[in-house]
Amino acid sequence: METEPAEFPEELADALVRIQRLIRRRLRGGLAGPRLRGAEVELLRLVEGRPGVRVSDAARALHLAGNSVSTLVNRLVREGYLVRETDPADRRAARLLLTGAAEKRLGDWRRRRAELVGRHVARLGPADREALRAALPALRELAVTLHEEADET
Repeated sequence: METEPAEFPEELADALVRIQRLIRRRLRGGLAGPRLRGAEVELLRLVEGRPGVRVSDAARALHLAGNSVSTLVNRLVREGYLVRETDPADRRAARLLLTGAAEKRLGDWRRRRAELVGRHVARLGPADREALRAALPALRELAVTLHEEADET
């Protein structure tokens, strides 16, 4: 296995964080309704992909403490983005579902994010666009291995 220059992991992490931060800042400007924090959006996206997920399972999936997720759930229920219902299999547990408002908000966010990134990717030269396209499988695999390591701890 070939070793990477010592700077590469740090440069990669910095670039990814900077891109994510800039996207988040740019998208905040046109938001309708209250601003959602990153963990709240992550929770909504998780519930979107796993309707009816239990709060405890959401906490595990997000690598957050149960009480932290409960706080997020309470806020998102108050804001009208989540519905908490009793789990028929275990009356002590709550299952989470998105509201129509959350579905609309996530759809709008996804559309605006795709437009923003698409505009900036289009400004790159063909070789850079192709390099980004070619890097996607490796970036996805990096995300998988980071997630797997987080599951082990």
